[in-house]
Amino acid sequence: MIKTYKFRAYPNKATEAQTSIILELCRQMYNLALEQRIMVYKQSKKSLTCYDQINQLPEFKKEFPQFKQVPSQAFENVIDRLDKAYQGFFRRIKTGETAGFPRFKGYQRYDSFTLRQCGYKLEKSNLIIKKIGTFKLKLHRSIPSEAKIKTVTIIRKNNKWFICFCCDCIIPKVLTKVNRSIGIDVGCESFLTDSNGLKVENPRFLNKSTERITQLSQKLSKQKMGSNRRKKTRLLLAKKHEKVSNQRLDFQHKVAKHYVKHYDLICHEKMQAFKSFRGLNRSMRDMAWFQFFDILSYKAEEAGRKIVKVPAKNTSQQCSGCGEIVLKDLSVRIHSCPHCKLTLDRDLNAALNILRLGTSLQDPTYLNSSSLVKFNILVVE
Repeated sequence: MIKTYKFRAYPNKATEAQTSIILELCRQMYNLALEQRIMVYKQSKKSLTCYDQINQLPEFKKEFPQFKQVPSQAFENVIDRLDKAYQGFFRRIKTGETAGFPRFKGYQRYDSFTLRQCGYKLEKSNLIIKKIGTFKLKLHRSIPSEAKIKTVTIIRKNNKWFICFCCDCIIPKVLTKVNRSIGIDVGCESFLTDSNGLKVENPRFLNKSTERITQLSQKLSKQKMGSNRRKKTRLLLAKKHEKVSNQRLDFQHKVAKHYVKHYDLICHEKMQAFKSFRGLNRSMRDMAWFQFFDILSYKAEEAGRKIVKVPAKNTSQQCSGCGEIVLKDLSVRIHSCPHCKLTLDRDLNAALNILRLGTSLQDPTYLNSSSLVKFNILVVE
C-alpha cells in the first residue's frame, strides 16, 4: 500500500531563502503555463496537453536562465498540477456541478513543490536536496525499512516548513478480527452517533475561536497594504486558523482510531456535497465530515477493516423497527413511529438504519423483496 509520512523541517537561513526562491519561480511557471493554454485555445481553438508543455521546458530555460536553478522535476510537477486542475474543471462541468476555471496563483499562494525519485538524499535526520540545501527533520516516527520513497514534497505553511515522503510497498498492520459491526450517523448537534447509542459531542473548535478570528480579521482589513504590521497580523490570523485545523484533525484521528480498533465492519452514509440551509453551512464545514471519512477510510485499509458507504436517502425518516417512512423536520430530534410505537433519538434511529443497510449489502442472501422496498436500494457501490 501507499502511505505518506509528514515531518516538521528546520532549514538554515540559506536553504530557506533558496527554497522560497524556488517556490516563487514555481508559482510564476504555473501562471505562465496557464496563460499559454488560454492564449493557444483563443487563437487556434486547440488545447495544449501536459506533455506538450513539459517538452517545451528545455527551450524555455534557455531563453530565461533564472529558471535553471529550479529542478526539472519540480517544473514537471507544476505543469502536472495545472493539468489536474483542468481535468477537475471539465469533470465538474460534465457532472453538472459548480465548476471554477483554473485561476492564476497570487503572491504566496503557491506553497509546495514535489521531487520524484532523484535529486535528494536522506541521511539519518537530514534531507539534502540538490540545488537547494539541507533540511533537518524532526523524525517523530520512523519510515519502515521496506518502504520505497516515490516522491518528496516540500511545503511552506505560515513560515513553517514540512517534508512529506510518499512511500510505496508499505506492509499493512492488520488488526485481529473482533466480529463486531457499527453504523455511524454524523450530525451538527453531535459530531456522530453510532448504532450502539454512543454520541460523540461536537467540539465546535471554530466557534470557540470565532471572537479572536473576527478581531484579527477586522484589524487586518484596516491596516495598510504592504506594511509590516499588516504582514504580522496576517501571520497571526493564519496561525489561529491553523490551530483550529490542527485541533479538528487531532480530534478526528482519535475518533477514527477508536472505531477502526474495535469494529471489523464500519458503515456510514455516502455523502456527495454540502446541500443545506445557509445557516448550517458554517457548522457543517466546521465538522469537516469528508475529512473524517477520508481519515477513517485509510486507517481502515491499513488495519484490514471494511468500510461500507450506504445511500443517505431516508436514513433519518425510516423507522429502524418496522421500516415505515415517518416524515419529520430537521428540528424534530426524537423519532416516534405511529406504526410500531418505537420512540428513540433521531440520530440513533438513522445509525441503526445505516448499520442494517450496510450489513445487508455485505450478505446478498439477507436481501428480500420487503427489505428492498423498505430501504430504497437503488445504487450500490
